[in-house]
Amino acid sequence: MTINKTQDGSKLEIAIEGRLDTMTAPSLEEEVKNSLEGIKELIFDFKGLVYVSSAGLRVLLSAQKTMNKQGTMTIKNANEEVMEIFEVTGFVDILNIEE
Repeated sequence: MTINKTQDGSKLEIAIEGRLDTMTAPSLEEEVKNSLEGIKELIFDFKGLVYVSSAGLRVLLSAQKTMNKQGTMTIKNANEEVMEIFEVTGFVDILNIEE
């Protein structure tokens, strides 16, 4: 998994490529935890994400809870497979996902 962060003031975009699973979720969790201070708008770009596991969903849920207190979180460019995982798990109702 590759993580690319772009920050513009209080806006942070995190682009993820590869698989967000049990092996890679702790890396993303650490990156997110260390990056959210002062952030009002968090965007996850999933254009290069091919798979997300329950461990990855947990990281997204944690980020969403934090951002609920300090701003907004959006997921964009999720592919069909990732969207299906969000739909089956009910995360489409929890997360702000741009189609």
